[in-house]
Amino acid sequence: MQGLAEQTIRNTLVCPAGSEITACASAYGKTYPTDIKGDLDPRIPLQLIRIIREVKPDLVHVHSRRGADMWGGLAALLTRTKAVLTRRVDNREVPWVARAKYSLYVKVIAISEAIRRVLVSETIAPTRIVCIPSGIDPNPYQKPCDPSWFQETFDLTPGNRTVGVIAQLIPRKGHRFLLEAVPAILARFPETRFLFFGQGPQKPDLERLCHEKGITHAVRFAGFRKDMDRIFPCLDLVVHPATMEGLGVSLLEAASSGRPIVASRAGGIPEVVHHGLNGILVKPGTAGELTEAVSRLLGDPGLGAQLGAAGRRLVAEKFSVAAMVKGNIAVYNEILQGETAPTLER
Repeated sequence: MQGLAEQTIRNTLVCPAGSEITACASAYGKTYPTDIKGDLDPRIPLQLIRIIREVKPDLVHVHSRRGADMWGGLAALLTRTKAVLTRRVDNREVPWVARAKYSLYVKVIAISEAIRRVLVSETIAPTRIVCIPSGIDPNPYQKPCDPSWFQETFDLTPGNRTVGVIAQLIPRKGHRFLLEAVPAILARFPETRFLFFGQGPQKPDLERLCHEKGITHAVRFAGFRKDMDRIFPCLDLVVHPATMEGLGVSLLEAASSGRPIVASRAGGIPEVVHHGLNGILVKPGTAGELTEAVSRLLGDPGLGAQLGAAGRRLVAEKFSVAAMVKGNIAVYNEILQGETAPTLER
């Protein structure tokens, strides 16, 4: 939204009431916080139709999910407004449902080539799909580490090595596979501590697994943090053992901070983590491969520094905010047949 506003595009954001994005976005456009109780809340399309009729946008841009991908397209159709959808997840859908849903949009933006392949497999015409990777501002993640603050905040000692996992605590993020690997890693590097950032329904199960394996002392469930830009530079490496992933913005943030990465070869992850360049890729769901990859980086700080530096260059070259904004504007202009001032980014 900031990038679009800088290009004189007027933004209006529709988002759930109480969400943190509301305050962040207000500097770059008008916001409409809405009361949404879930994907099937029948009030969603009614609220969207009311807002679209009030704003009278040139274009509606819907971002999946929370039911927005269906309701947003339907609201645009009923108000006779052109619409585009950004697809951020790589889970497969029933082909006939996908065809019905995506027929509501002039174009579908995939944030990774992996998501594009899923859409094509669901019989969405390749000509209707555009790949525009998510972009981030790398600058906040390139500050130096404050060791004293880091150690005090997460109950660490100066001798601890730290492995970070940044993801919702849900099954497809694969936390359990890393926990399966932790005992073998600790046998080689007993000073290692594992910091899990995020929250979700799987937390009790993961805590139970830690207790069963006798690794509670080495694992911290740190919850959702607003200061990851301060945390990333202090981690020795980042692990992302997900079995499904559209792209992985946390991986872009980790790479921007110069952290080496161990991640699964799943979804769009290989588009961010290039094996041997800025990290190590492993087969999804394999604790043994995770053990070897994490141990290799813990045992070779020089290799970690080399991979981390390459990650910074990769993000700067391929995942900039400027490139993302430019790509979105090109789609807007194509849809609007050369018009240059769309007024709604949702």
